[in-house]
Amino acid sequence: MKNEFISQQFKNIISQQDMYKLSYSLLPSQKPAHTGDMTVIPSESAPALPEVLFITSYPPRQCGIATYSQDLMHELQSKFRDSFSIKVCALESVYEKHSYTEQPAYILDVSDPLSYEQVAENINRNGRIRLVVIQHEFGLFPDHEQFVQFLRALKKPVLIGFHTVLPHPDEVFLQRVKQIAASCKSMIVMTEQSAKILERDYDIEAVKIHVIPHGTHLVPHLGKEELKKKYNLQGRMVLSTFGLLSSGKSIETTLEALPSVIKEHPRVIFLVIGRTHPAVSKNEGEVYREMLERRVNELKLNKHVRFINYYLPLDELLEYLQLTDIYLFTSTDPNQSVSGTFSYAISSGCPIITTPIPQAVDVKKNNLGDIVDFRNS
Repeated sequence: MKNEFISQQFKNIISQQDMYKLSYSLLPSQKPAHTGDMTVIPSESAPALPEVLFITSYPPRQCGIATYSQDLMHELQSKFRDSFSIKVCALESVYEKHSYTEQPAYILDVSDPLSYEQVAENINRNGRIRLVVIQHEFGLFPDHEQFVQFLRALKKPVLIGFHTVLPHPDEVFLQRVKQIAASCKSMIVMTEQSAKILERDYDIEAVKIHVIPHGTHLVPHLGKEELKKKYNLQGRMVLSTFGLLSSGKSIETTLEALPSVIKEHPRVIFLVIGRTHPAVSKNEGEVYREMLERRVNELKLNKHVRFINYYLPLDELLEYLQLTDIYLFTSTDPNQSVSGTFSYAISSGCPIITTPIPQAVDVKKNNLGDIVDFRNS
């Protein structure tokens, strides 16, 4: 379940542009039938709800945006089920196909120009779709020109959730972002810093940009010591990090620090939670994880590091986070606006040591947590 703050903020933004139409004026007018003191709308004549279509990566695809979108859609639907329904257009490619628990309304093959044309045509023909929300990350749409043509072909209002905002762009990147901005109704970012970059470096008008902070789960808190016992960690000071593993996580930064930490806190154990990112695994295999394992052996940390090489279900992941004494976020990318793993850790009550991504800087305004430089063991 997503934090109520997300849906409220999303409601506020939609209401400025489309929520009123979605909830009222776009719905066919219908007079209810009266039966005594009861007001009844016959189910056989009830109009179909207008639809909001999310174009996004989607589970079972193992991707942070896929998980984020699923959680966001679930929360929106739970709050606004009487106003509109949510449909999914899942992103795939010739290299990435999936079997879904519930089949999406559409599938967009981003490696196939014809798929862009067909999906745009199908969306335009569907009179129930009133709004298209696209979760955008440049890696999700590798053919930029095809993506922009797709945006221009859509005849519905488009909101784009912009997950990557790079400062000081070169001319090519600048023009790409400006093309996207010109082809949508609004852009949603997750930090004030990202909004400022879009205004300052891309000359995008402020009225088109909206900030909705990354949400998080409402966690039913359990006892830390009971959870440590459950996972055979009783008596240990637990450090942890989680997420799909890649070199950008810089797990080695923590490994290099551990020998000094252990001298003062010999009961420390560091949990590295999560499997290798599927894209990394496909291109590089387990090279990065194997390097980390070798480094653990070299530093004689075998009793102080535990690799949990799985894509954990949410309930189990949240239990690991709740038993964590300090969460470590060591990403090496200064342009990573937000992190779902960072947000999950906050929701679980973890003190955090983090590198200075924009989301962390925003949180640190209240003197919460500690920020360290990139790769600074």
